[in-house]
Amino acid sequence: MQNAFHGPIRRTKIVATLGPASDREGVLDDMIAAGVDVVRLNFSHGSADDHRRRLKAVREAAARVGRTVAALGDLQGPKIRIARFQEGAVTLEQNQPFVIDVSLERDAGDATQVGCDYKDLADDVSPGDVLLLDDGRLELEVERVEAPAIHTRVKVGGKLSNNKGINKQGGGLSASALTDKDREDLKTAIDIGVDYLAVSFPRHGDDMRLARDLLGEAGNDIGLVAKVERAEAVADDDTLDDIIRASEAVMVARGDLGVEIGDAQLIGVQKRIIQHARSLNKVVITATQMMESMIESPLPTRAEVFDVANAVLDGTDAVMLSAETAAGDYPVETIKAMERLCLGAERERAAQQSQHRIHEGFTRVDETVALSAMYAANHLAGVSAIVCMTATGYTPLIASRIRSGLPIVALAHTEVAQRRMALYRGVVSLPFDTLSLAPTEFNRHAVDNLISLGIVKQGDHVILTRGDHMNAHGGTNTMKIIQVGDEID
Repeated sequence: MQNAFHGPIRRTKIVATLGPASDREGVLDDMIAAGVDVVRLNFSHGSADDHRRRLKAVREAAARVGRTVAALGDLQGPKIRIARFQEGAVTLEQNQPFVIDVSLERDAGDATQVGCDYKDLADDVSPGDVLLLDDGRLELEVERVEAPAIHTRVKVGGKLSNNKGINKQGGGLSASALTDKDREDLKTAIDIGVDYLAVSFPRHGDDMRLARDLLGEAGNDIGLVAKVERAEAVADDDTLDDIIRASEAVMVARGDLGVEIGDAQLIGVQKRIIQHARSLNKVVITATQMMESMIESPLPTRAEVFDVANAVLDGTDAVMLSAETAAGDYPVETIKAMERLCLGAERERAAQQSQHRIHEGFTRVDETVALSAMYAANHLAGVSAIVCMTATGYTPLIASRIRSGLPIVALAHTEVAQRRMALYRGVVSLPFDTLSLAPTEFNRHAVDNLISLGIVKQGDHVILTRGDHMNAHGGTNTMKIIQVGDEID
């Protein structure tokens, strides 16, 4: 394996969406070498064969570059859209009447009316509601509902083209989070072997629990990601926490969420989601328009620089790129810029200090060991790394909830656990085959690995956690402080 640790170890992970841009010759290898930790397969576009081909290419490229790269499948969900216009697009003027008629022929739209693919829309809206089209660029106020037609008046006009999305201001559309298409795509996700599966538009934890049931035993190794993008999901802390607890990770999906709750509330809600996820020991991804100008520009804007840095300082595990890497002109440059910004923000003291759970008690031995190791690492001079031997990745996950400037090196017994940890903030996941070693060789072999990768050097301290019985789930019960260069047993 190529030595991928040739500079500072970035703690915040980078998720990059695959698409036509990453399909270009040599681009995928360059993207992974530039720092991609997780690739996103967007099931809103492409066929099952496209996703299978791309994931196979990722696995091969990651092996060539010498990096651990996880795969996130992203279900489309019930994206509610208008139908199509006879001329492809219309311009709506302020104060003009406009009708959304769910019974209208799919291609019969004009400047006065358009169809809709969500047949229950008339049941979900009432006079006075505001419908937001095309990511909030146009606003229609409902005047009356005469099912199947919804009569509105244009509050904010503009150009409206085919298949644009519809949101209801404040939320309240009752469409199920898992469509028939999603259920088929879920089977594809299992078949091709994704590590994570994102569920779009969950309203409550039951949506995530249904997805878990649908994954069944075949999907036991797939972590669920809840895309928080409905107003109902963040209406109160109990609902948000229920969604988080039912998932392995959450995504702050700022596009639809911002449309439904309004931009003024979005930044506060983003910070609340990140805080709740970390407090509940779950992973959190911040997404949408983080480097959008780089679709067509080789450099980010100052606003994008601050956006990425703020998410890092808030403690997000990962930042996500969408069209920037799927369809942009500068996918590799975007990843390099994202890495540079993350490293810059992580140098700030605020990104390395934590009060997380400092006054709480613990109920699990492995949790106690993980948090004790992080406390020791952050207070003992000369520590260069925390090393966790792990079968499932749970101990590194708990350790990664504590802010630190030190890498958490997770020595994984399986490829599944290794890739799962590619999304954890501050965790470097590496393969570690304990079956070929005697128990007395584990610690020495672990430290030798770190030396060969350049993560530690002679004289450094390493804090190591492991279980007396290796390969046992939840078996971590030991913490040991080792000085590199001393005899290790």
